[in-house]
Amino acid sequence: MQAAQRGDAAALEALVVAARDRVYRLSLRMTARPADAEDATQEILIKVITRLSTFRSDAAFSTWVHRIAVNHLMDRSKSAVERMELTFDAFAADLLDGLSASPSSAPDAAVLEREVQLACTHAMLMCLDRGDRIVYILGDIFGVDSEEGGYICEIPAATYRKRLSRARGRVREFLSSNCGLVNRAAPCRCGGRVDVAVRTGRINPHQLVFTDTTATVTDELVQLHDTAHLLRSLPDAKIPEGSGQMIKRLIQNSVAIRESVN
Repeated sequence: MQAAQRGDAAALEALVVAARDRVYRLSLRMTARPADAEDATQEILIKVITRLSTFRSDAAFSTWVHRIAVNHLMDRSKSAVERMELTFDAFAADLLDGLSASPSSAPDAAVLEREVQLACTHAMLMCLDRGDRIVYILGDIFGVDSEEGGYICEIPAATYRKRLSRARGRVREFLSSNCGLVNRAAPCRCGGRVDVAVRTGRINPHQLVFTDTTATVTDELVQLHDTAHLLRSLPDAKIPEGSGQMIKRLIQNSVAIRESVN
């Protein structure tokens, strides 16, 4: 950190590389759209780089980065998915529209089912307002406790706990009533959503958004009956390589600017 603050490019790059994928995962769960998450990540990391001189050791570097990220994501213009203004009631009705009683017979049905599950999970998070969503992501997916979460969100720890409890209750109620992964008696099954999702263009079999097709698809998810476990099962997405190269150029430029000023 001290070397980065002095202008050491290698040290600065190491700090940014350590933070970038976690910032991207936070951004993706807040925006539900990779392109928006990529843009937000770049914007956040620019702020991290330009504000590095203000960092003090009153918190961990990762906590400080999360605070910058949360402030940015809370103030940022709505993503394309946010502009849909999803609600839990509307989303529940949509899940039943066109739901098949049997899984898809498509050759790549397992991969498409995973894409449906991931898209559905991201969309469900959009049913929470931004304040509850960010606290839920930090608390139940990232495992941030109330003291650190309060610091990140700039709210009292008690307020953080209250918001997290409220968000947990809403998510748990929705999943228990609708999601067959959490409650076997619930009506919706990811496999039954595949054909209608492809037919309506919500997923493109030739251009998957959330699913890594190089990964092995297993039936692990169908064994999940815990809401938080389901949300934590989201894959650890990494920022696209093109953005990583852009960030490297930003670091090089910031160091060059400092050197010219000095």
